[in-house]
Amino acid sequence: MTSVVLEDVRKSFGSLDVIKGVDLTIDAGEFCVFVGPSGCGKSTLLRIISGLEQSTSGRLLIGDRDVTHAEPSQRGIAMVFQSYALYPHLTVAENIGFGLSLARRPKAEIAEKVKQTADILQLSHLLDRKPKALSGGQRQRVAIGRAIIRNPQVFLFDEPLSNLDASLRSQMRLELTELHAKLGATMIYVTHDQVEAMTMADKIVVLNGGKIEQVGSPMTLYNKPATPFVAGFIGSPKMNLFDGELAAKEGCRTYGIRPEHILLSETEGKWRGSVRHIERLGADTIVFLEVPQLPAIIVRTDGDRPISPGQTLFATPLQGKEQRFG
Repeated sequence: MTSVVLEDVRKSFGSLDVIKGVDLTIDAGEFCVFVGPSGCGKSTLLRIISGLEQSTSGRLLIGDRDVTHAEPSQRGIAMVFQSYALYPHLTVAENIGFGLSLARRPKAEIAEKVKQTADILQLSHLLDRKPKALSGGQRQRVAIGRAIIRNPQVFLFDEPLSNLDASLRSQMRLELTELHAKLGATMIYVTHDQVEAMTMADKIVVLNGGKIEQVGSPMTLYNKPATPFVAGFIGSPKMNLFDGELAAKEGCRTYGIRPEHILLSETEGKWRGSVRHIERLGADTIVFLEVPQLPAIIVRTDGDRPISPGQTLFATPLQGKEQRFG
C-alpha cells in the first residue's frame, strides 16, 4: 500500500488556471474520491497524478518517491478510463493479459496471473469470450482486470461507471468497494456523481473551480459541510440554502437545512406554503413547497403520506439540525 501526496500543485493552460494550488495527502490503502461539477478540475488533477498531464508547479509524491517529472510508466500506477478500450478481436483472457504479453512475460506466468485476476473479478467463466459477447458491466470488469494484473501501487479511476445504466452502476459500486477491500490498495476515483462518492469513499475531496472546498469522510461532509457549496453539492435532494433576510435573522450569511430535517404539518409551523410538486419515490416522498419571499423549500417525508399539489402546509426545521455559514 502506498500514499499519494500533492504539495501546492498547480496547472495552467496559457492564462487559464485550472488547478489553483492543491495540497492533499491520500493515505496508503484509502479509497479517495474526487467529486465536483463539470470543469472543477477533478479529471485534470487525476491526469497529473497519472503523468498524462504535467503540473505547472508543485510536487507529487507516490510513496516516498518524488514523481513530479516521472513518466507514467515509472509511477507504479494503473488507470481505468470511462471508455473500456478493449481489443475486440481478443478474448477476455487475452485482453486482461495484454500488458504482460507486451512485456514478453512467460506464457505460464501470464496464464496464472490472468486466472488469479479473473477469479477476483468473477470473470473465470468468460475468459474465452470476445468483448462483443459481454455486458457493459462485464466489459468494465475486464478493463479493471487489465489494471489489477499489473499489481500497481495506486489505482486511478476516471468516471469508470458513467457509461453504465443505473442498475449496473449500483452493482459496480458494490463490486469496486469489495475489490478495494480484497486488494487493500490505494485507489483514487473521479466522479461528478455525489452518490458514487458517498457510497464508495473512505475520503471525499470536493473540488470547485480548481480548489479544494473540503476533505473528509462521507458523513463528515454530509453532517458538517464547511461551505454552502459543499452543503448544496453533497446530499440528494440537496440541502435547502437561504441567503438574505432569513439568514440575517439566523445570525449568518447563509442558512441551511436538509430536507429530512424539516417537519410538515397541516395546522402550524414556521413557514406557511403551498405544495408546488410531489415526487413519490416509494419509501420517501419529496415535497416542493412554495413559501412567500423564500426560494422553494424541499422536504423529505414518509412515502405514503397523503399530500396533494396545491395543498397548504406548514414547514418547521428541526432544532439543532440547522447549518449556518458565515
